[in-house]
Amino acid sequence: MTSEALQTFEHAIQDAIDLCNHFDALNTHPPPPEIEVLKRASLVMAFTALETYFEDRLREAAKQVTQGSADDLPLAAFYEESLETDLKTFHTPSTQRVSFMFKKYVGVDVTEGWSWNQCDPETARMRLALLVKKRGEITHRSSRPLLNGAPPTPHAITRDELRRAIFFIQQLAQTTDAYLKDNLDHS
Repeated sequence: MTSEALQTFEHAIQDAIDLCNHFDALNTHPPPPEIEVLKRASLVMAFTALETYFEDRLREAAKQVTQGSADDLPLAAFYEESLETDLKTFHTPSTQRVSFMFKKYVGVDVTEGWSWNQCDPETARMRLALLVKKRGEITHRSSRPLLNGAPPTPHAITRDELRRAIFFIQQLAQTTDAYLKDNLDHS
Protein backbone atom coordinates (compact mmCIF):
# COMPACT_ATOMS: atom_id res chain seq x y z
CA MET A 1 0.00 0.00 0.00
CA THR A 2 1.30 3.46 -0.89
CA SER A 3 1.42 6.37 1.50
CA GLU A 4 -1.05 9.23 1.42
CA ALA A 5 1.89 11.43 0.47
CA LEU A 6 2.55 9.37 -2.65
CA GLN A 7 -1.11 9.41 -3.62
CA THR A 8 -1.12 13.21 -3.30
CA PHE A 9 2.12 13.40 -5.29
CA GLU A 10 0.70 11.30 -8.12
CA HIS A 11 -2.24 13.70 -8.35
CA ALA A 12 0.00 16.80 -8.19
CA ILE A 13 2.59 15.60 -10.72
CA GLN A 14 -0.22 15.48 -13.27
CA ASP A 15 -0.03 19.31 -13.46
CA ALA A 16 3.53 19.03 -14.75
CA ILE A 17 2.51 16.34 -17.23
CA ASP A 18 -0.46 18.40 -18.40
CA LEU A 19 1.74 21.45 -19.00
CA CYS A 20 4.16 19.33 -21.01
CA ASN A 21 1.25 17.92 -23.03
CA HIS A 22 -0.02 21.47 -23.69
CA PHE A 23 3.42 22.35 -24.99
CA ASP A 24 3.27 19.34 -27.31
CA ALA A 25 -0.19 20.33 -28.56
CA LEU A 26 0.94 23.88 -29.38
CA ASN A 27 4.37 22.93 -30.71
CA THR A 28 5.21 23.53 -34.32
CA HIS A 29 8.64 23.47 -35.91
CA PRO A 30 10.16 25.76 -34.88
CA PRO A 31 8.17 26.17 -31.68
CA PRO A 32 6.61 29.58 -31.14
CA PRO A 33 8.74 31.41 -28.53
CA GLU A 34 5.75 32.13 -26.28
CA ILE A 35 5.05 28.45 -25.55
CA GLU A 36 8.52 27.85 -24.09
CA VAL A 37 7.11 29.00 -20.74
CA LEU A 38 5.03 25.81 -20.58
CA LYS A 39 8.15 23.65 -20.33
CA ARG A 40 9.70 25.86 -17.68
CA ALA A 41 6.46 25.92 -15.69
CA SER A 42 6.17 22.16 -16.03
CA LEU A 43 9.58 21.60 -14.41
CA VAL A 44 8.74 24.00 -11.58
CA MET A 45 5.42 22.19 -10.98
CA ALA A 46 7.17 18.82 -10.96
CA PHE A 47 9.57 20.08 -8.28
CA THR A 48 6.69 21.54 -6.30
CA ALA A 49 5.01 18.13 -6.33
CA LEU A 50 8.26 16.48 -5.19
CA GLU A 51 8.88 19.00 -2.41
CA THR A 52 5.33 18.54 -1.15
CA TYR A 53 5.74 14.76 -1.33
CA PHE A 54 8.88 14.84 0.82
CA GLU A 55 7.24 17.15 3.37
CA ASP A 56 4.06 15.06 3.57
CA ARG A 57 6.02 11.81 3.72
CA LEU A 58 8.19 13.13 6.53
CA ARG A 59 5.06 14.03 8.49
CA GLU A 60 3.61 10.55 7.92
CA ALA A 61 6.85 8.86 8.94
CA ALA A 62 7.13 11.08 12.02
CA LYS A 63 3.65 10.06 13.11
CA GLN A 64 4.67 6.44 12.65
CA VAL A 65 7.78 7.01 14.77
CA THR A 66 5.82 8.69 17.59
CA GLN A 67 2.90 6.28 17.43
CA GLY A 68 2.30 4.64 20.77
CA SER A 69 4.28 7.24 22.69
CA ALA A 70 1.27 8.52 24.65
CA ASP A 71 3.28 8.02 27.85
CA ASP A 72 5.75 10.61 26.58
CA LEU A 73 3.35 13.08 24.97
CA PRO A 74 5.50 16.19 25.60
CA LEU A 75 8.46 14.58 23.85
CA ALA A 76 6.30 13.50 20.87
CA ALA A 77 4.83 17.01 20.64
CA PHE A 78 8.32 18.55 20.75
CA TYR A 79 9.48 16.15 18.01
CA GLU A 80 6.56 17.03 15.72
CA GLU A 81 6.91 20.78 16.41
CA SER A 82 10.62 20.57 15.59
CA LEU A 83 9.80 18.84 12.31
CA GLU A 84 7.29 21.57 11.40
CA THR A 85 9.87 24.25 12.19
CA ASP A 86 12.48 22.54 9.99
CA LEU A 87 9.98 22.04 7.17
CA LYS A 88 9.46 25.82 7.00
CA THR A 89 12.99 26.08 5.61
CA PHE A 90 13.01 22.88 3.56
CA HIS A 91 12.11 24.50 0.20
CA THR A 92 14.09 23.00 -2.67
CA PRO A 93 14.37 19.22 -2.25
CA SER A 94 18.12 18.87 -2.74
CA THR A 95 19.81 15.55 -2.03
CA GLN A 96 21.50 16.98 1.06
CA ARG A 97 18.29 18.41 2.52
CA VAL A 98 16.28 15.27 1.85
CA SER A 99 18.96 13.01 3.30
CA PHE A 100 19.43 15.22 6.39
CA MET A 101 15.73 15.61 7.17
CA PHE A 102 14.87 11.93 6.85
CA LYS A 103 17.94 10.88 8.87
CA LYS A 104 17.17 13.45 11.55
CA TYR A 105 13.49 12.63 11.95
CA VAL A 106 13.13 8.95 11.08
CA GLY A 107 16.69 7.63 11.19
CA VAL A 108 16.69 6.56 7.54
CA ASP A 109 18.72 8.01 4.66
CA VAL A 110 16.12 7.64 1.92
CA THR A 111 18.67 8.53 -0.75
CA GLU A 112 20.16 5.05 -0.20
CA GLY A 113 16.92 3.65 -1.64
CA TRP A 114 17.01 5.69 -4.83
CA SER A 115 17.62 2.77 -7.14
CA TRP A 116 15.64 1.56 -10.16
CA ASN A 117 16.34 0.01 -13.54
CA GLN A 118 19.65 1.52 -14.63
CA CYS A 119 19.91 4.11 -11.88
CA ASP A 120 21.83 3.61 -8.66
CA PRO A 121 21.65 5.90 -5.60
CA GLU A 122 24.80 7.86 -6.50
CA THR A 123 23.56 8.53 -10.04
CA ALA A 124 20.15 9.56 -8.67
CA ARG A 125 21.77 11.97 -6.20
CA MET A 126 23.86 13.56 -8.96
CA ARG A 127 20.89 13.78 -11.33
CA LEU A 128 18.78 15.43 -8.63
CA ALA A 129 21.55 17.97 -7.99
CA LEU A 130 21.65 18.87 -11.69
CA LEU A 131 17.87 19.21 -11.86
CA VAL A 132 17.77 21.34 -8.70
CA LYS A 133 20.31 23.65 -10.33
CA LYS A 134 18.27 23.78 -13.55
CA ARG A 135 15.10 24.48 -11.57
CA GLY A 136 16.85 27.31 -9.72
CA GLU A 137 18.01 28.86 -12.98
CA ILE A 138 14.50 28.65 -14.41
CA THR A 139 12.83 29.99 -11.28
CA HIS A 140 15.21 32.82 -10.43
CA ARG A 141 16.38 33.98 -13.86
CA SER A 142 14.08 34.82 -16.72
CA SER A 143 14.92 32.67 -19.66
CA ARG A 144 12.28 34.10 -21.96
CA PRO A 145 13.46 33.91 -25.52
CA LEU A 146 14.60 37.29 -26.81
CA LEU A 147 12.58 38.62 -29.71
CA ASN A 148 13.72 42.02 -31.08
CA GLY A 149 15.84 40.44 -33.80
CA ALA A 150 18.31 39.01 -31.28
CA PRO A 151 19.75 35.61 -32.05
CA PRO A 152 17.69 32.79 -30.55
CA THR A 153 18.70 31.72 -27.08
CA PRO A 154 18.89 28.05 -26.18
CA HIS A 155 15.84 26.71 -24.43
CA ALA A 156 16.20 26.37 -20.68
CA ILE A 157 15.02 22.78 -20.99
CA THR A 158 14.24 20.73 -24.04
CA ARG A 159 11.07 18.72 -24.36
CA ASP A 160 12.97 15.43 -24.04
CA GLU A 161 14.90 16.68 -20.99
CA LEU A 162 11.59 17.69 -19.41
CA ARG A 163 9.99 14.29 -20.02
CA ARG A 164 13.04 12.56 -18.53
CA ALA A 165 13.01 14.96 -15.56
CA ILE A 166 9.34 14.27 -14.81
CA PHE A 167 9.95 10.52 -15.04
CA PHE A 168 12.98 10.86 -12.76
CA ILE A 169 11.01 12.86 -10.19
CA GLN A 170 8.26 10.22 -10.27
CA GLN A 171 10.84 7.50 -9.66
CA LEU A 172 12.31 9.41 -6.71
CA ALA A 173 8.91 9.62 -5.03
CA GLN A 174 8.01 5.99 -5.75
CA THR A 175 11.35 4.55 -4.61
CA THR A 176 11.42 6.77 -1.53
CA ASP A 177 7.98 5.51 -0.59
CA ALA A 178 8.94 1.86 -1.08
CA TYR A 179 12.23 2.32 0.81
CA LEU A 180 10.49 3.94 3.77
CA LYS A 181 7.82 1.25 3.83
CA ASP A 182 10.51 -1.43 4.00
CA ASN A 183 12.71 0.40 6.51
CA LEU A 184 10.08 1.81 8.86
CA ASP A 185 7.71 -1.16 8.94
CA HIS A 186 10.52 -3.62 9.71
CA SER A 187 12.53 -1.61 12.19
